[in-house]
Amino acid sequence: MIQLDRQDTVFTLTMDAGENRWNTTFVREFGKALDEVEASTGPAALVTRSTDAKFFSNGLDLDWVQDPEAHPEGGDREVFGGEFMALMGRIITLPVPTICAINGHAFGAGFMSALCHDIRIMREDRGFICANEMQIGLKIPSPELALFRHKLPANAFFETVQFARRWTGPDAQAAGVVQHVAALETLPELAHQLAEQMAPLGANRELFGDQKERLFGENAILNSPHGAAHLLKHSADYS
Repeated sequence: MIQLDRQDTVFTLTMDAGENRWNTTFVREFGKALDEVEASTGPAALVTRSTDAKFFSNGLDLDWVQDPEAHPEGGDREVFGGEFMALMGRIITLPVPTICAINGHAFGAGFMSALCHDIRIMREDRGFICANEMQIGLKIPSPELALFRHKLPANAFFETVQFARRWTGPDAQAAGVVQHVAALETLPELAHQLAEQMAPLGANRELFGDQKERLFGENAILNSPHGAAHLLKHSADYS
């Protein structure tokens, strides 16, 4: 379901569950892999990828959500929402650089998980990324909206959440949704190279993680009620 390998300073987390749909079991296995990454020391970076030829992650495990008793392998349905959201928060503030190699479709929860990474690389010729809740008649929870707002430029944010726009690789790169595009054959290599380059930043986990918390955590600087001019003029009051 989840494989974690390490090559020198680069951890590679490989999702290997078909379409990689999210249920409680999947969330917990992903979390166990992050435990190992966080327990390491020294320079490090994480690459997340999928073995499926078509999907990076196809969102929620809808069969399990609709009938959990018929799919006990998915785990406890009652705790899923809280554990999934907490995992997304953990990924976004992971104290090492994170790179997401999006080899295929990433819908809903799959798109969320990709956005929680620091750097996103998308296949250039096939595949869509999409927050499809509006399209399928679901309300986007406020924490998810906050994630999209913090991670996406304004125009891309509105088109993503309000129009359920499906982004191709080139369009996503042009809009700032992903930072790089690549051919499927070179996607893993590019992700690994970027991870190697960024791994030294992960050596100081406290500093790297703390700044992510300041960007995306409680009382985030992005949400400050004060403008930059006020903060600059009164910089002694802020750390």
